[in-house]
Amino acid sequence: MANSLVTIDMVTREALRVAHEKLQFIGTVDRQYDDSYAKTGGKIGSVLRVRQPNQYLRTTGSRVMDVQDQTETTGSITLATQDHVDMRFNSAELALSIDEISKRYIEPAVSVLVSGIESDFIAYATKATYNVAGTAGTALTDLVAVGEARAKLNRALAPKDGNRSIQCDSVAMGGMVNGLKGLFQDSQQIKEQYREGLIGRTAMADWYENDRMWSLPNSADVVGAINAGTLTSGITTLTVNGLTAAPVAGMVFTVAGVYDVHPETKAAYSTLKQFVCDENCTTTSLSFTPAINYAATATQNASGTPVTTAAITFVGAASTNYVQQLMYHKEAYQFVTCDLPLMDDAHKCVRRTQDGLSLRVWQASDIRNDELLMRIDILYGMAALRPQWGCRIIGAAG
Repeated sequence: MANSLVTIDMVTREALRVAHEKLQFIGTVDRQYDDSYAKTGGKIGSVLRVRQPNQYLRTTGSRVMDVQDQTETTGSITLATQDHVDMRFNSAELALSIDEISKRYIEPAVSVLVSGIESDFIAYATKATYNVAGTAGTALTDLVAVGEARAKLNRALAPKDGNRSIQCDSVAMGGMVNGLKGLFQDSQQIKEQYREGLIGRTAMADWYENDRMWSLPNSADVVGAINAGTLTSGITTLTVNGLTAAPVAGMVFTVAGVYDVHPETKAAYSTLKQFVCDENCTTTSLSFTPAINYAATATQNASGTPVTTAAITFVGAASTNYVQQLMYHKEAYQFVTCDLPLMDDAHKCVRRTQDGLSLRVWQASDIRNDELLMRIDILYGMAALRPQWGCRIIGAAG
């Protein structure tokens, strides 16, 4: 009886199945498949623009009409990262069942591919998130810091629709599970849903154990002050003094007298507004997001004007590493994949899409060595279009 060789289509479907199960972080965010490339042959460029919701101010009284312009803003997602994993088979190995090939080759290969992408995406998303809850240096053993993070999401008007998640490394998760015995149990949820790393649900979020969480290495100085400069509303840079070391991208700071506000009413909260440094910071200049919008407009996000000599305080101690746990709503972060081309001269090149993931599997023979070479590719982009719907949770140094 002739051997029934595993086909490339079977391999592609199996690779997608394995990838789906391994997606601990990507599987819980806004995951989209963009078919624009398939429809246009890749001629739309590498940047997708996504509309952001309009913002307005309320007008009180019945007689005076304050007509506001439509000020649409967009966020960009660059689809420019192509990752792949490569392998080879001989003729005998191709005669194995798809289960055997998956266990011996596809699963470990796709696991490595997904793990690397998730690690990069978690670091990217965390660095883009400017809200931080918890007390630096205090281990996470109860829901105090988690409750603070939950409140920050609520105050930012993140939907309470069951699409919130928490990602923790195993050290933090061990402390939380020990301190919250019996809370991570939802038999109905366990029966209906499976994803690798899922612990359970509490504090309005699904909890995942994930040792790819990004660790922030604070710089050698965490206290400074504003040193003049232009302090108009909308600024994204501050001239500073008192810093002996440049802040690391991802460090979060507050400015004395600048408070967070309700996104719609613009009423000031009692907590200082938090900002996150980007890669362009120096000892004399801070480059950050979000912009400090304190003027009474629809985009106002802060109350209080930054003034010269105002203290700048970073979260955490100097020269200390902190693992950044993450609580977020699904739509805080975006992961988009698109179709890679099917090569004209390739006899075995298949592309499949499942749950917003597009994978291409390409096989070609090596007649000299009696081998079949295979690569699994993915083209993707990532963005944090609503970082206010995410919050880091900081704990003990590590």
